Amino acid sequence: MHTVALATAGHLLHFELGIAYEIFGNPPVGVDEWYDVRLCGDGPTQVGPFAVNPSHTLDHLSAADTVLVPALADPDQPPPPELVDAVRSAHSSGARIASLCTGAFVLGAAGLLDGRRATTHWAHTADLQAAYPEADVDPDVLYTDNGTVLTAAGKAAAVDLCLHLVHLDHGATIANTVARRLVVPPHRTGGQAQFVSTPVQVSGDHSLTELLAWAQERLDQPLTVTDLARHANTSPRHLGRQFRSITGQTPLQWLLTQRVRRAQQLLESTDDGIEKVAAATGLGTATTLRRHFQRVVGVPPNAYRRSFRSA
Repeated sequence: MHTVALATAGHLLHFELGIAYEIFGNPPVGVDEWYDVRLCGDGPTQVGPFAVNPSHTLDHLSAADTVLVPALADPDQPPPPELVDAVRSAHSSGARIASLCTGAFVLGAAGLLDGRRATTHWAHTADLQAAYPEADVDPDVLYTDNGTVLTAAGKAAAVDLCLHLVHLDHGATIANTVARRLVVPPHRTGGQAQFVSTPVQVSGDHSLTELLAWAQERLDQPLTVTDLARHANTSPRHLGRQFRSITGQTPLQWLLTQRVRRAQQLLESTDDGIEKVAAATGLGTATTLRRHFQRVVGVPPNAYRRSFRSA
């Protein structure tokens, strides 16, 4: 029987641990060979508001086929060293290692993300990249699969990755059966970019504060880099350096991102047609809006509206 070890130490979030146990601890009707799930830790672990007593020690991770590392409650704190060592040893022993949400920081500390594509909750992807620069952190995807090392984005993406593992082990039919039991799609369209909360409002006190606010009030107009530079009373070249330093983007990239974010707001809060949204955001035509929206958000505008308009 395939052994799945849930690695626990320190303070964890309860959702990711719970969903992993729900999926791997409950076989579908008619499936005889499922998973042997073991909760592994070297002492009581705080899981949300609850204290959990593991049934096995962290040494048992090395004997598992798959090791799941649930989300750390505070990724700003170094992960427990005993957990990091146990995960590293398990990978060396041939285990498949998967992190859920901020559990990716444990994999990073263990050196398992070096040279590999990885993700975590979008609010922590920049921190993960800064902490482990040898990793290739992708902030847009729901999960990554490097064969023996897998990572999931935040919260519900843990469901996506767990279903992906079931698909790998048991095939699409069984994975779909599990998804139906959970009342979730077996595979979601797009990535976590569609869930990123990027406010249109400008915050911070820097040399571009006034210019960015001015531009955001005129997103429906055909602004150019020259227009921005003229308003800032500087040269386009100098403005480009300022933008890259402060926003990490070129002026045109920043403008396009703001137009798409404004389109998201309109799709969520109005019933305006795609052509009207395109005009209101300065993207011109519905075709242009669809092209840029799909690239930035990961799903078409109509699909985004269906997901978020009622919410």
